[in-house]
Formats: sequence, structure tokens, C-alpha cells
Amino acid sequence: MTTTIENILEAMKKAEKIRPKVGGFPYLAECLRQANVTRNVWHLPSAQSTFFTKNTAVTFQNEPLVKGPVEIPAYDEAKFLKALRADQAGETSFPEFLKATWEAGIVSYEVDFLKRTCTYYGINDENYTENYPSVSVK
Repeated sequence: MTTTIENILEAMKKAEKIRPKVGGFPYLAECLRQANVTRNVWHLPSAQSTFFTKNTAVTFQNEPLVKGPVEIPAYDEAKFLKALRADQAGETSFPEFLKATWEAGIVSYEVDFLKRTCTYYGINDENYTENYPSVSVK
């Protein structure tokens, strides 16, 4: 296993230990930023997640959300925001969030750990960007 992969996995473990149930994402983001990750891109429905540093990138292939050919759901911002707010309130697990996000027509999203933004994309250039707060992690 490479040092980059080890650093990412350690950052995830650290975040899991310290993050609150509600509003926990900024803690994960800060742990990853401290591990020199600059951004993270998710592709749905494959659930492929790629972490970028200044020098390299690492991809994680998670359990796909669907199998076989499927029609991509239409972008529905209200449905997406409902899924996002439920996740932020600690009402859903991460896999449930991914599934609800996909069902709202999101095909990918990018977290920029330097700008502290999450941008979600639909298939017809739809997008929604949200800032997340800075937190202190030791």
C-alpha cells in the first residue's frame, strides 16, 4: 500500500473517531486536507471516489449504487436538497445519502478541500455548490 493510500485511510479513521453525528463532514474534510488531499471527486452511480493530492491521485471503488444499464434520473434540486439536509442533520448513513443523491439526478460531485466547497452535478450542466465551515482538528 502506498503512503498516499495509508495517509487517506488514517485521515478517515481519525475523522471517524472525532466527528460529531450531526455536522460531521467538515471534520472529515479537515482531516483529509491535513493529509494533503486537495480534492475528492465522486462518480455516481459507480460510487467511485478519487482523492487528489498535489503529486498523485488515488481511486477507491466502492459498492456501486446500481447494476446493469439504467436511465439516469432527472435533476431535481428540491429532492437533492432534501437528501443533503437529511444527511447534514445526521438522519441518514453515507450510503443512504449517495443513493438519495443519485435518485435526485446527481451524477458526480467534487469536494475542494482548499476552497471548502462541495459542488454537485447533474447531466445537463446543472450544478449546486455549497460552502462548508472550517473546523479545528488536532
